[in-house]
Amino acid sequence: MNPILTTKQETFKTGTDNLSFFYKRLIKMPNGAMIYCLEGEAEITIDLKKYHIVPNTNIVLLPQSILSLQSASEDFKTHYFAYSDDMFKTACFRLDPSFIHFMKENSCHTHTQEESMHSIQGLIEAGNAVYQDTDNRFREAIAQNMLQIFFLDTCDKVQKFFTPDQIKGGNRKEELFKEFMNLVHAYCTTQREVSFYAEQLCISTRYLSAVTRQMGANSAKEIIDDFLVLELKVALQSTNLSLKEIADKYRFPDQSFFGRYFKKHTGMSPKEFRLKMK
Repeated sequence: MNPILTTKQETFKTGTDNLSFFYKRLIKMPNGAMIYCLEGEAEITIDLKKYHIVPNTNIVLLPQSILSLQSASEDFKTHYFAYSDDMFKTACFRLDPSFIHFMKENSCHTHTQEESMHSIQGLIEAGNAVYQDTDNRFREAIAQNMLQIFFLDTCDKVQKFFTPDQIKGGNRKEELFKEFMNLVHAYCTTQREVSFYAEQLCISTRYLSAVTRQMGANSAKEIIDDFLVLELKVALQSTNLSLKEIADKYRFPDQSFFGRYFKKHTGMSPKEFRLKMK
């Protein structure tokens, strides 16, 4: 069972884990989590980005992120504070959307020992104490406030150590690229045409692809396809949906079209991929 999965009955959780549940699997998280590396090292991917994790590395996993553990040392161990999507939304309600996007694009940060001692470890110890205090009538509210404090403090640090250009984009093209990526995260499962995203951004499809090639080295269509294929892999690996049900869910004309699309982008059929993952 996924160790950092929250439920309606348990809206936050703390504990230690080696994240072995995520080994060679693509898991889309309905909730978020702060994961702190205590010892060992590992290679993980969040969405399409790869990160090397070492002691004192803090991972901010936002809801709907896709997490996978690629490799880990035998002594790899983390502490986590998992929180529900509703708790996350409440904690970040007043924060600038550009900060949320910045966190999503910069999910991991390795702290100095001094930073860890003063902020992260204090939060870990406090979170543990609240989680264990099951008789506390205000237990969930306290956890909610702690999470908000973490994000407010993180927002303050980001404002201090990064320039507005780094957070929001230094020019119009960078801003457009970040807005485009936000739209892809939100709509890639239902909208595959570049024209949809260009219309949302009030620019032409040709200009959008020119921007994405300049900022990210790929065309807009390639970026959309990359994120959609990632979602399809999650569905094939982590659900019991039939191929037809997956084709319907992701708005392919039929199962055959879905199969051709998936093979074009991965080199194998959906059935072959599912068997390989099992």
